[in-house]
Amino acid sequence: MFLLSAALSGHVQAATATLSSQEVKQYQRLDFSFELVAEWRSPYASDDISVDLAITTPSGRQLVLPAYFVAGASHQKSTWRATLAPKEAGDYRYKVVVQDDGKARRADIAGRFTVGKGPGKGFLRVRDPWLLQFDNGELFRGVGENLAWENRDTDDSKFFKSLHEDRRFSYDQMLEKLARHGGNFARVWMIYWNLPLDWQWVDNNARYQPSSSRFNESGIRRMDELLRIAEAQGVYLMVAMDSHVGLMETGWERSSYNRKNGGAAATPAEFFSSPEAKKRYKDKLRFLVAKWSHSPHIAAWEFFNEVDNAIYADKANPIPDRLVTEWHREMSDYLAKIDPHGHIITTSISHREVVGLNDLPHVDINQKHIYKGLESIPATLQQLSARHGKPFVIGEAGYEWDWKKNFDDFADGMKGDFKRQLWYGLFNPTPILPMTWWWEYFDERGLVPYFRGVQEINQLMLKASGGTLKSVAMTASGAGVRHFAVAAGKSTFVYLYNPGHTAVTTALTFTGHMPAKGPVTAYDPERQIARLFAGNLDAVELQAHQDLILILDAQP
Repeated sequence: MFLLSAALSGHVQAATATLSSQEVKQYQRLDFSFELVAEWRSPYASDDISVDLAITTPSGRQLVLPAYFVAGASHQKSTWRATLAPKEAGDYRYKVVVQDDGKARRADIAGRFTVGKGPGKGFLRVRDPWLLQFDNGELFRGVGENLAWENRDTDDSKFFKSLHEDRRFSYDQMLEKLARHGGNFARVWMIYWNLPLDWQWVDNNARYQPSSSRFNESGIRRMDELLRIAEAQGVYLMVAMDSHVGLMETGWERSSYNRKNGGAAATPAEFFSSPEAKKRYKDKLRFLVAKWSHSPHIAAWEFFNEVDNAIYADKANPIPDRLVTEWHREMSDYLAKIDPHGHIITTSISHREVVGLNDLPHVDINQKHIYKGLESIPATLQQLSARHGKPFVIGEAGYEWDWKKNFDDFADGMKGDFKRQLWYGLFNPTPILPMTWWWEYFDERGLVPYFRGVQEINQLMLKASGGTLKSVAMTASGAGVRHFAVAAGKSTFVYLYNPGHTAVTTALTFTGHMPAKGPVTAYDPERQIARLFAGNLDAVELQAHQDLILILDAQP
């Protein structure tokens, strides 16, 4: 262990600092733990006391990393921690800075540490509407699904209650299975029954316990465990920090932001407008950054799941769009400022547009959810990414949204959309392929292995791309044949689907693009088998309900 000590000025006194390692590599976790004596009313309120690490990197860049309170009391010795995943190799300097009651910074715990070169990929960044990339330049597109929560104690599904309560739907098992079959991305929720960080009251999940603390200890523990699982499995997470559910009905009645429970907001609208409620939310963001921003496996912070559903919860008195948009502007600006690791920031709507929300400078990725609208996915991705100049993601997608229905009554539609939405995403501009919502249903019906084929084509596309993917204009003859083409470097990838009940023969015609004259590979997504295509692009045979991928490569 590496120990430093120093005396602090004023009434912030006697501190020591400990680093978890002297030999950390790039992007490896480095924990700082330090003790100090200070005065506060709440160690979680940053306008009362805030503790930060001011870091100078080898290149001279200045970083500020929030620290979080661990234990202790005002006027007594207290323990604080911060965690960094250093990007640069070389020698770093740091000092601990305490700000008390918003007054002048005071404190000096200073030290140095050295970071060696390492094999880590780093954090995911936006590259363009099609692609993310790691700090080391490796390209990435997310292939996965929603795993919003683990099994609940008592599920409210009329037809799938026992399935949804099955304990195999734990993050330990779900992420392992997803990764084993090629998935690399998942979306999770923080809510009062899952990862309940900001909830004193919890419900319907024995993993969690009520808490009188500012942040729920059981939620913190499970988030720690979730990140360890994700890191071990190579899966990257979009973390939805809040849901519309928390501003509606039971969620709002039990919310820590509700004035009835000691919060500052008398109504859900005041959650977005109250200065005190916003202060509380920023302190939550500080804790999230201090505790978990070190993990590259947090791909993105998502403020809200389906915030439009909160807006229109009271249809007679909807929350004004401007309040919600300005709240997102303020919070995204703040989060971008305090997160030295620079995670991607997003939020989501269900289906109602929120004026101005797609054009906020620090919301890096826009997203919406599409149910009962498979064929609208390509145009949505193309048009909205172009209109707003940033990537667009379909964060939830499916044949049906209504959990009160028996999905087995239209099982073919459910399974068909599960597959098609992945291919529609892969062949259109989005860095994260549309993610199905009904994870238990598709697991039970054996569809998780389908991700393997999508990932196989995804990796071929990325390898061939040279860092650039672009849509290619192409027509396919035949009634209703779905068709998309993507140029990836010198290769052209073609997706075809025959939705009809009879076989068709289709002719492919490219406009403004000349595919390389080389071998053509045909890939069968159902059997996940590739073979040399011996046919002619003027007469491609498709069986009823058949998908087919063609890869047109240059001569070796």
